[in-house]
Amino acid sequence: MNAQERFEEWLTNLKEDDPLYQQLLDMKDDVAMIEEKFHQNITFGTAGLRGKVTAGTNAMNYLMVGRATQGIANYIKSYGQEAMDKGVVIAHDCRHMSREFCLHTAAILAHNQIKTYIFKDLRATPELAFMVTRLGCKAGINITASHNPKDYNGYKAYWEDGCQVSSTVADGMLEEIEKLSPFEVPSVNFDEELAKGYIEILDESYDREYIDHVKSLAIHDGDELDLDIPMVYSPLNGCGTMPFEAMMNERGFRNWHFVEEQKDPDPDFTTVGYPNPEDPKAFKLAEELGKKVGAELLMATDPDADRFAIELRNDEGEYVPLNGNQTGYLLVNYILEGRKDAGTLPEKGAMVKSIVTSTMSTRIAEAYGVKMFESLTGFKNICGRIPFLEENGYTYLFGYEESVGYAASPIIRDKDGISAGMLVTEAAAYYRKQGKTLFNVLQELYEKYGYFAEDEPNLILEGLAGARRIRRMMSYVRENLPTEVAGIKVEKVIDYINGYEDIPASNVLRFFLEDGSWFAVRPSGTEPKIKFYFYTVQDSREKALEVNKAIREDVMAMVNAVE
Repeated sequence: MNAQERFEEWLTNLKEDDPLYQQLLDMKDDVAMIEEKFHQNITFGTAGLRGKVTAGTNAMNYLMVGRATQGIANYIKSYGQEAMDKGVVIAHDCRHMSREFCLHTAAILAHNQIKTYIFKDLRATPELAFMVTRLGCKAGINITASHNPKDYNGYKAYWEDGCQVSSTVADGMLEEIEKLSPFEVPSVNFDEELAKGYIEILDESYDREYIDHVKSLAIHDGDELDLDIPMVYSPLNGCGTMPFEAMMNERGFRNWHFVEEQKDPDPDFTTVGYPNPEDPKAFKLAEELGKKVGAELLMATDPDADRFAIELRNDEGEYVPLNGNQTGYLLVNYILEGRKDAGTLPEKGAMVKSIVTSTMSTRIAEAYGVKMFESLTGFKNICGRIPFLEENGYTYLFGYEESVGYAASPIIRDKDGISAGMLVTEAAAYYRKQGKTLFNVLQELYEKYGYFAEDEPNLILEGLAGARRIRRMMSYVRENLPTEVAGIKVEKVIDYINGYEDIPASNVLRFFLEDGSWFAVRPSGTEPKIKFYFYTVQDSREKALEVNKAIREDVMAMVNAVE
């Protein structure tokens, strides 16, 4: 079916009082809009479905959510009654239609006689990941678009191991989904399905279990910490408020402050616009509050509280945003240093980072006798390494990637902004007790392991035209592999398109230069972006930043020339 045929199918099947029907009428004579919204069925990327909340097959709406859910229901049913009885746990964030999509998903699963668990209201993504294994479910579903702009929503699928679905499972689900027209999904009513007994609403005791597990990840406690350290936290109008507040208060921190304007959920993210803590602009209100209260550390989580980012006060009293790599350096070092001091560093310790994350953390891990493994981006891949590690006698200690995602628990198999926040606040309080700040510690790490520079720019290219241009860019780079960048020779190129060693196939190119610098390029699996990663190590931070900038400018000029 082409875009026009899909559009006509929707126009024929939708009732005139359906809100989506009016959207169809509005685009009826707009060929480009029809092509944009109906050229494909929205499919699984790095983390399930993600798209704008609007009419269309290439969008998030109750019809496409229902289609995906019925396909997943059929996939679960193919495993038999035991899988159906294990069931599915569902969570959602604060976005437009998140609760509605959650209830619609629950009703369809229950209609298929699959045991279904939901929360009373919004919950953080890491709690959902925790609950998949805690409840012994066959699968999990989270209605969230993470840090995307307000127009987006999404649908993350998890499997029984607590990870986002692997490529194998995703392919199996997709095969069932593709068999269905959205109009073949049974019409359901949540209240009617709830009365049948297949849906269970989880109470607050399950929140308590998640918080207790997060607290169990502590490295230091009590008199080792300065619990009066001034700090600021913002949930960016998402769902981090409840778990972060419980964690901080129960750990005994006495001088931390919410950004009040961003404490309550807001699907329009009015106070921040683009709710991504990776973007320093998201810290504007946190910086203003931080100056008022003398905060040493500013923190933020994204709307579903899986991503976590920080700003540190430097020696001049200014707030400095850290990228995900830099926060990772601090966490890797803090965990390993603490474990070593406590005598709990395992004989075969292991950490995992993505292939586009800085190799400085590898140097830190190796200094403690810990092996740093690599994976593709995404925590289905990072945490997906855990079974392999355990089978081979390794103890998993930490996993992370440069896009401000951190996984400190082998049980919570997704990035977790709450546990990352706990470890960073704890580290700040621990070093403050020793007369140092986290900013001081970061400088010490550069002095010890090398002056690295990190830069992760991206190009946002929306829509069908943008997707096609991204494909042309990747093709051009593959067909015209540079032999020299910014006057530095390219020594090695790794193309992951067909896999590399034990890393599965992925659309990623990685270039290693003779001076130790390297860079990578890949399309995003969840957003309309092509992403770049630049890393340089020199004998000073200033020199590293200078060389990294030159490499970036050379590469970006080459790619931007592709029309």
